[in-house]
Amino acid sequence: MDTWFSAADCRLEDFRAVCEQKTELTDHPHAIDVVDRVLIYPGDLPPTREVQSELIRALRDGPGVVVFTSAFDPAVVDRATAVFSALIAEQKAAGVEGGDHFAKPGANDRVWGALDKFALRDPAAFAAYYDNPTLALVCEAWLGAGYQVTSQVNVVNPGGQAQVAHRDYHLGFMSQEQALRYPAHIHTLSPVLTLQGAVAHVDMPIETGPTLYLPHSQKYPPGYIAFHQPEFTAYFDEHHVQLPLIKGDAAFFNPALFHGAGTNRSSGVRRMANLLQVSSGFGRAMEAVDRAAMVRALYPVLLSYDGSVDHVVAASAEGYAFPTNLDRDQPIGGLAPQTQAELLRQAVAERWEPERLEGELSAQAARRLS
Repeated sequence: MDTWFSAADCRLEDFRAVCEQKTELTDHPHAIDVVDRVLIYPGDLPPTREVQSELIRALRDGPGVVVFTSAFDPAVVDRATAVFSALIAEQKAAGVEGGDHFAKPGANDRVWGALDKFALRDPAAFAAYYDNPTLALVCEAWLGAGYQVTSQVNVVNPGGQAQVAHRDYHLGFMSQEQALRYPAHIHTLSPVLTLQGAVAHVDMPIETGPTLYLPHSQKYPPGYIAFHQPEFTAYFDEHHVQLPLIKGDAAFFNPALFHGAGTNRSSGVRRMANLLQVSSGFGRAMEAVDRAAMVRALYPVLLSYDGSVDHVVAASAEGYAFPTNLDRDQPIGGLAPQTQAELLRQAVAERWEPERLEGELSAQAARRLS
């Protein structure tokens, strides 16, 4: 494997060879069906190492996407839907328009940070919903112990257009230029740090636009570069698959899989899904650091510094946009909000007064709070 990827490494013929592999039911003995090369599992699998090992192979070496039928009790789903619908109604009444990483702002109804909002609004309904053995089974299989759940509710209304084909968090939330700054082994690491899931909160026939998938595409090494290129988007548009879901079904997929929400062509179905992004517990620094205090102390030095400001900023300021509160710190105008490091570089370049930097740091910190 190359130590660094370049745009020239993205060759459509290589991508085709990966994506046109078959999915064999005989390789996955606990699956009950293969539909459009996607593995279908029952929602009551036993929590054994054998089953978890099969799910790992399916997500890593197989099609990269699995669907569990009847994974969630529809009555429990309805309780959660009532909470989510109330949150959306409140947002609309307040004039809040949710941004979207891969669709135009306002095209869908979004509830960012839905996990804690749900728990605080109706803790009993939350407990019933997340007391789910299928969710625990697949999360522990892919991420091991100590995983962390986040949730974003997405409602694609009638007429809502499809998202652009993409990969997901972490490197999938970067521009091509940003992704090229990471060595190839980080491209390999990124997909095992998160697991993507979607719980159907309504019946989703094809005309409602359930998620578009390109099975096996997670196995293409430079895919975090390729999904930005138009010929790969065109291939996805021509070869993706869609599976209808029933309320309570759940799909889970490797975040490196090329995917995107579909166009809702129905006349009256508001397609609601609870999008689950589950993270490895390993995505943490060992020590807690007050980086804002460091920025304040270093700023007067950096204004007249003769060496590399970038090196000092990289060693001190927060260089990553996440986690954040996407209600207030939305990814409008890009795939991620401004980082503390980017804010500090801007302040040095524009020679802000210290008072302005203090105000901007405080405002940025407030936007990131849950």
